[in-house]
Amino acid sequence: MSDRPNRPRYAARLNAFKLAPDMPAKPDVADMIAAAGQVGGLDAADLNFPDHFVGYSTADLSGLLAAQGMALNGLAMRYYTNPGYRLGAFTNPDPAVRTAAIDETRAGIDALVAMGGQQMTLWMGQDGFDYAFQGDYGRMWDDTIAALQVVADHAPEVEVAIEYKPNEPRAYALMPDAATTLLAIKEADRPNLGVTLDFAHVLYADEMPAHAAHLIVRHSRLMGVHLNDGYGKRDDGLMVGTVHPVQTVELFVELERIGYDGVIYFDTFPDHGGLNPIEEARTNLALVTRLRTIAEGLVGDTALAAAIARQDAAISQRIIAAALYGAL
Repeated sequence: MSDRPNRPRYAARLNAFKLAPDMPAKPDVADMIAAAGQVGGLDAADLNFPDHFVGYSTADLSGLLAAQGMALNGLAMRYYTNPGYRLGAFTNPDPAVRTAAIDETRAGIDALVAMGGQQMTLWMGQDGFDYAFQGDYGRMWDDTIAALQVVADHAPEVEVAIEYKPNEPRAYALMPDAATTLLAIKEADRPNLGVTLDFAHVLYADEMPAHAAHLIVRHSRLMGVHLNDGYGKRDDGLMVGTVHPVQTVELFVELERIGYDGVIYFDTFPDHGGLNPIEEARTNLALVTRLRTIAEGLVGDTALAAAIARQDAAISQRIIAAALYGAL
Protein backbone atom coordinates (compact mmCIF):
# COMPACT_ATOMS: atom_id res chain seq x y z
CA MET A 1 0.00 0.00 0.00
CA SER A 2 2.64 2.48 1.01
CA ASP A 3 4.42 2.23 -2.36
CA ARG A 4 1.40 3.28 -4.42
CA PRO A 5 1.50 6.80 -5.86
CA ASN A 6 -2.03 7.35 -4.56
CA ARG A 7 -1.12 6.23 -1.02
CA PRO A 8 -3.87 7.25 1.38
CA ARG A 9 -2.82 10.29 3.30
CA TYR A 10 -3.28 10.62 7.05
CA ALA A 11 -5.28 13.19 8.94
CA ALA A 12 -6.20 13.62 12.59
CA ARG A 13 -8.99 15.23 14.58
CA LEU A 14 -7.83 18.82 15.02
CA ASN A 15 -9.73 19.38 18.27
CA ALA A 16 -7.58 16.64 19.79
CA PHE A 17 -4.66 19.08 19.78
CA LYS A 18 -6.21 21.55 22.22
CA LEU A 19 -4.07 20.09 25.01
CA ALA A 20 -0.80 20.06 23.08
CA PRO A 21 2.22 21.43 24.97
CA ASP A 22 2.63 25.22 25.00
CA MET A 23 -0.92 25.83 23.83
CA PRO A 24 -2.54 29.13 24.84
CA ALA A 25 -5.32 29.03 27.41
CA LYS A 26 -7.96 29.26 24.69
CA PRO A 27 -6.46 27.67 21.56
CA ASP A 28 -8.13 28.32 18.23
CA VAL A 29 -7.96 26.47 14.93
CA ALA A 30 -4.66 28.13 13.96
CA ASP A 31 -3.03 26.80 17.13
CA MET A 32 -4.43 23.32 16.54
CA ILE A 33 -3.24 23.20 12.93
CA ALA A 34 0.23 24.28 14.06
CA ALA A 35 0.29 21.52 16.69
CA ALA A 36 -0.83 18.92 14.15
CA GLY A 37 2.05 20.03 11.95
CA GLN A 38 4.50 18.99 14.68
CA VAL A 39 3.46 15.34 14.45
CA GLY A 40 5.17 14.53 11.18
CA GLY A 41 3.30 12.22 8.83
CA LEU A 42 -0.02 14.05 8.93
CA ASP A 43 -0.43 15.49 5.47
CA ALA A 44 -4.19 16.12 5.40
CA ALA A 45 -6.77 17.76 7.63
CA ASP A 46 -10.52 17.99 8.06
CA LEU A 47 -12.04 21.21 9.35
CA ASN A 48 -15.31 21.50 11.24
CA PHE A 49 -17.96 23.84 9.91
CA PRO A 50 -18.91 26.33 11.17
CA ASP A 51 -16.83 26.38 14.38
CA HIS A 52 -13.35 26.24 12.81
CA PHE A 53 -14.26 29.12 10.51
CA VAL A 54 -15.03 31.63 13.27
CA GLY A 55 -12.70 34.58 12.71
CA TYR A 56 -11.00 33.01 9.67
CA SER A 57 -11.69 33.22 5.95
CA THR A 58 -11.34 30.25 3.63
CA ALA A 59 -8.13 31.81 2.31
CA ASP A 60 -6.79 32.18 5.85
CA LEU A 61 -7.43 28.53 6.64
CA SER A 62 -5.94 27.34 3.35
CA GLY A 63 -2.81 29.32 4.17
CA LEU A 64 -2.56 27.85 7.68
CA LEU A 65 -2.80 24.31 6.31
CA ALA A 66 -0.27 24.97 3.55
CA ALA A 67 2.20 26.37 6.07
CA GLN A 68 2.18 22.98 7.82
CA GLY A 69 2.41 20.97 4.60
CA MET A 70 -1.17 19.74 4.91
CA ALA A 71 -3.85 19.51 2.27
CA LEU A 72 -7.55 19.91 2.99
CA ASN A 73 -9.25 16.51 3.02
CA GLY A 74 -12.74 17.90 3.59
CA LEU A 75 -15.13 19.59 5.96
CA ALA A 76 -17.38 18.06 8.60
CA MET A 77 -20.66 19.66 9.63
CA ARG A 78 -21.06 20.25 13.35
CA TYR A 79 -24.70 21.02 14.07
CA TYR A 80 -24.13 20.78 17.83
CA THR A 81 -22.70 24.29 17.90
CA ASN A 82 -26.24 25.66 17.46
CA PRO A 83 -28.54 24.99 20.46
CA GLY A 84 -31.50 25.41 18.12
CA TYR A 85 -30.71 21.97 16.69
CA ARG A 86 -31.16 20.08 19.97
CA LEU A 87 -34.39 18.54 18.69
CA GLY A 88 -32.74 17.77 15.41
CA ALA A 89 -31.28 19.48 12.38
CA PHE A 90 -32.78 17.69 9.39
CA THR A 91 -35.42 16.00 11.61
CA ASN A 92 -36.45 19.09 13.55
CA PRO A 93 -40.25 19.48 13.80
CA ASP A 94 -39.93 23.18 12.96
CA PRO A 95 -39.63 23.72 9.18
CA ALA A 96 -37.68 26.95 9.75
CA VAL A 97 -35.04 25.10 11.75
CA ARG A 98 -34.76 22.39 9.10
CA THR A 99 -34.30 25.06 6.46
CA ALA A 100 -31.62 26.74 8.57
CA ALA A 101 -29.75 23.43 8.89
CA ILE A 102 -29.90 22.86 5.14
CA ASP A 103 -28.75 26.41 4.45
CA GLU A 104 -25.88 26.04 6.91
CA THR A 105 -24.83 22.81 5.21
CA ARG A 106 -24.92 24.47 1.80
CA ALA A 107 -22.79 27.30 3.19
CA GLY A 108 -20.33 24.68 4.42
CA ILE A 109 -20.19 23.14 0.95
CA ASP A 110 -19.54 26.58 -0.53
CA ALA A 111 -16.62 27.04 1.89
CA LEU A 112 -15.34 23.58 0.98
CA VAL A 113 -15.40 24.38 -2.73
CA ALA A 114 -13.69 27.72 -2.12
CA MET A 115 -10.84 25.86 -0.41
CA GLY A 116 -10.54 23.30 -3.19
CA GLY A 117 -11.92 20.40 -1.13
CA GLN A 118 -14.09 17.60 -2.44
CA GLN A 119 -15.79 15.96 0.54
CA MET A 120 -18.39 17.06 3.07
CA THR A 121 -19.03 14.70 5.99
CA LEU A 122 -22.39 14.71 7.72
CA TRP A 123 -22.54 13.39 11.27
CA MET A 124 -26.18 13.88 12.18
CA GLY A 125 -25.96 13.23 15.89
CA GLN A 126 -28.90 15.51 16.71
CA ASP A 127 -31.21 13.73 14.28
CA GLY A 128 -33.00 11.06 16.25
CA PHE A 129 -35.20 10.61 19.30
CA ASP A 130 -35.02 9.80 23.01
CA TYR A 131 -38.46 8.40 23.89
CA ALA A 132 -41.16 6.20 22.47
CA PHE A 133 -43.99 8.36 21.12
CA GLN A 134 -41.63 11.33 20.78
CA GLY A 135 -41.36 11.55 17.02
CA ASP A 136 -43.16 10.71 13.82
CA TYR A 137 -40.69 8.22 12.34
CA GLY A 138 -42.05 8.52 8.83
CA ARG A 139 -41.88 12.29 8.86
CA MET A 140 -38.36 12.36 10.31
CA TRP A 141 -37.20 9.92 7.66
CA ASP A 142 -38.87 11.79 4.81
CA ASP A 143 -37.50 15.13 6.01
CA THR A 144 -33.99 13.70 6.21
CA ILE A 145 -34.15 12.15 2.74
CA ALA A 146 -35.41 15.45 1.30
CA ALA A 147 -32.61 17.36 3.07
CA LEU A 148 -29.96 14.96 1.78
CA GLN A 149 -31.23 15.43 -1.75
CA VAL A 150 -31.09 19.22 -1.49
CA VAL A 151 -27.62 19.14 0.02
CA ALA A 152 -26.31 16.67 -2.56
CA ASP A 153 -27.79 18.69 -5.43
CA HIS A 154 -26.19 21.93 -4.20
CA ALA A 155 -22.80 20.95 -5.66
CA PRO A 156 -22.99 17.62 -7.50
CA GLU A 157 -19.20 17.50 -7.86
CA VAL A 158 -18.79 17.39 -4.06
CA GLU A 159 -18.90 14.06 -2.24
CA VAL A 160 -21.38 14.04 0.65
CA ALA A 161 -20.52 11.30 3.13
CA ILE A 162 -22.84 10.18 5.93
CA GLU A 163 -21.01 9.15 9.10
CA TYR A 164 -23.41 6.93 10.99
CA LYS A 165 -23.41 6.37 14.74
CA PRO A 166 -25.86 4.46 16.99
CA ASN A 167 -26.48 7.33 19.41
CA GLU A 168 -25.06 10.41 21.15
CA PRO A 169 -26.26 12.96 21.82
CA ARG A 170 -29.72 11.50 21.02
CA ALA A 171 -30.54 8.16 22.64
CA TYR A 172 -31.43 6.72 19.21
CA ALA A 173 -29.97 8.05 15.99
CA LEU A 174 -32.03 8.01 12.83
CA MET A 175 -28.96 6.66 10.98
CA PRO A 176 -27.50 4.19 13.52
CA ASP A 177 -25.80 1.58 11.34
CA ALA A 178 -24.58 0.66 7.88
CA ALA A 179 -27.80 -0.95 6.68
CA THR A 180 -30.06 1.95 7.65
CA THR A 181 -27.63 4.46 6.15
CA LEU A 182 -27.50 2.50 2.90
CA LEU A 183 -31.31 2.45 2.77
CA ALA A 184 -31.34 6.23 3.10
CA ILE A 185 -28.76 6.63 0.35
CA LYS A 186 -30.75 4.36 -1.92
CA GLU A 187 -33.91 6.39 -1.34
CA ALA A 188 -32.14 9.72 -1.76
CA ASP A 189 -30.79 8.43 -5.08
CA ARG A 190 -27.92 10.86 -5.60
CA PRO A 191 -24.60 9.69 -7.10
CA ASN A 192 -22.50 11.93 -4.86
CA LEU A 193 -23.86 10.44 -1.61
CA GLY A 194 -21.81 7.84 0.24
CA VAL A 195 -20.63 6.68 3.66
CA THR A 196 -17.83 7.45 6.09
CA LEU A 197 -16.98 4.41 8.22
CA ASP A 198 -15.89 5.16 11.80
CA PHE A 199 -14.29 2.12 13.48
CA ALA A 200 -15.58 2.82 17.01
CA HIS A 201 -19.07 3.64 15.74
CA VAL A 202 -19.11 0.33 13.88
CA LEU A 203 -18.09 -1.56 17.01
CA TYR A 204 -20.89 -0.27 19.13
CA ALA A 205 -23.37 -0.63 16.31
CA ASP A 206 -22.52 -4.35 16.83
CA GLU A 207 -20.99 -4.62 13.37
CA MET A 208 -17.74 -6.11 12.07
CA PRO A 209 -15.69 -3.32 10.43
CA ALA A 210 -14.57 -5.28 7.36
CA HIS A 211 -18.11 -6.57 6.81
CA ALA A 212 -19.52 -3.05 7.07
CA ALA A 213 -16.95 -1.79 4.55
CA HIS A 214 -17.89 -4.58 2.15
CA LEU A 215 -21.60 -3.78 2.41
CA ILE A 216 -20.97 -0.07 1.88
CA VAL A 217 -18.98 -0.67 -1.29
CA ARG A 218 -21.47 -3.27 -2.51
CA HIS A 219 -24.38 -0.82 -2.31
CA SER A 220 -22.83 2.66 -2.32
CA ARG A 221 -19.41 4.35 -2.02
CA LEU A 222 -16.95 4.31 0.85
CA MET A 223 -15.87 7.95 0.96
CA GLY A 224 -14.02 8.12 4.27
CA VAL A 225 -12.44 5.94 6.94
CA HIS A 226 -12.12 7.14 10.54
CA LEU A 227 -9.80 4.94 12.57
CA ASN A 228 -9.76 4.60 16.34
CA ASP A 229 -10.63 1.82 18.78
CA GLY A 230 -12.79 1.13 21.81
CA TYR A 231 -14.63 -1.42 23.88
CA GLY A 232 -17.86 -1.36 21.88
CA LYS A 233 -19.96 0.37 24.56
CA ARG A 234 -19.54 3.97 23.40
CA ASP A 235 -17.39 6.16 21.18
CA ASP A 236 -14.17 5.67 23.18
CA GLY A 237 -11.82 7.18 20.60
CA LEU A 238 -8.82 5.09 21.71
CA MET A 239 -5.64 4.72 19.68
CA VAL A 240 -5.84 2.56 16.56
CA GLY A 241 -5.42 -1.18 17.07
CA THR A 242 -5.02 -1.00 20.85
CA VAL A 243 -8.13 -3.08 21.60
CA HIS A 244 -9.10 -4.73 18.30
CA PRO A 245 -5.89 -5.30 16.32
CA VAL A 246 -7.24 -8.35 14.45
CA GLN A 247 -10.39 -6.53 13.34
CA THR A 248 -8.26 -3.55 12.33
CA VAL A 249 -6.03 -5.74 10.17
CA GLU A 250 -9.08 -7.38 8.60
CA LEU A 251 -10.44 -3.93 7.75
CA PHE A 252 -7.14 -3.00 6.11
CA VAL A 253 -7.24 -6.21 4.07
CA GLU A 254 -10.77 -5.36 2.94
CA LEU A 255 -9.77 -1.78 2.10
CA GLU A 256 -6.97 -3.11 -0.06
CA ARG A 257 -9.32 -5.51 -1.82
CA ILE A 258 -11.86 -2.82 -2.61
CA GLY A 259 -9.18 -0.36 -3.70
CA TYR A 260 -9.84 2.35 -1.13
CA ASP A 261 -7.32 5.11 -1.76
CA GLY A 262 -8.75 7.92 0.36
CA VAL A 263 -7.50 9.56 3.51
CA ILE A 264 -7.20 7.63 6.78
CA TYR A 265 -8.44 9.94 9.52
CA PHE A 266 -7.51 9.38 13.16
CA ASP A 267 -10.68 10.18 15.09
CA THR A 268 -9.19 9.65 18.53
CA PHE A 269 -9.60 11.48 21.82
CA PRO A 270 -6.27 12.03 23.61
CA ASP A 271 -7.79 15.11 25.23
CA HIS A 272 -10.27 12.94 27.16
CA GLY A 273 -7.48 11.18 29.05
CA GLY A 274 -4.95 14.00 29.16
CA LEU A 275 -2.49 12.38 26.72
CA ASN A 276 -0.01 14.46 24.79
CA PRO A 277 -1.89 14.65 21.46
CA ILE A 278 1.27 14.98 19.40
CA GLU A 279 2.70 11.75 20.83
CA GLU A 280 -0.72 10.08 20.60
CA ALA A 281 -0.92 10.93 16.88
CA ARG A 282 2.59 9.60 16.36
CA THR A 283 1.55 6.34 18.02
CA ASN A 284 -1.48 6.11 15.72
CA LEU A 285 0.80 6.54 12.72
CA ALA A 286 3.26 3.93 13.97
CA LEU A 287 0.56 1.36 14.74
CA VAL A 288 -1.23 1.90 11.45
CA THR A 289 2.00 1.61 9.48
CA ARG A 290 2.69 -1.74 11.15
CA LEU A 291 -0.85 -3.10 10.84
CA ARG A 292 -1.17 -2.01 7.21
CA THR A 293 2.11 -3.75 6.39
CA ILE A 294 0.76 -6.94 7.95
CA ALA A 295 -2.49 -6.57 6.01
CA GLU A 296 -0.57 -6.04 2.78
CA GLY A 297 1.13 -9.40 3.27
CA LEU A 298 -2.17 -11.15 3.98
CA VAL A 299 -4.03 -9.96 0.88
CA GLY A 300 -2.37 -12.54 -1.36
CA ASP A 301 -1.91 -15.27 1.27
CA THR A 302 -3.27 -18.40 -0.43
CA ALA A 303 -3.39 -20.44 2.78
CA LEU A 304 -5.49 -17.73 4.45
CA ALA A 305 -7.75 -17.51 1.40
CA ALA A 306 -8.26 -21.28 1.44
CA ALA A 307 -9.06 -21.30 5.17
CA ILE A 308 -11.58 -18.49 4.72
CA ALA A 309 -13.16 -20.32 1.79
CA ARG A 310 -13.71 -23.30 4.12
CA GLN A 311 -14.74 -20.98 6.98
CA ASP A 312 -11.98 -22.71 8.95
CA ALA A 313 -11.42 -20.27 11.80
CA ALA A 314 -8.93 -22.54 13.57
CA ILE A 315 -6.49 -22.28 10.68
CA SER A 316 -7.19 -18.66 9.76
CA GLN A 317 -6.59 -17.52 13.34
CA ARG A 318 -3.21 -19.28 13.46
CA ILE A 319 -2.20 -17.52 10.24
CA ILE A 320 -3.30 -14.14 11.59
CA ALA A 321 -1.61 -14.73 14.96
CA ALA A 322 1.65 -15.62 13.23
CA ALA A 323 1.45 -12.45 11.14
CA LEU A 324 0.77 -10.32 14.20
CA TYR A 325 2.96 -11.95 16.83
CA GLY A 326 5.51 -14.11 14.99
CA ALA A 327 5.82 -17.84 14.37
CA LEU A 328 3.78 -19.95 16.75
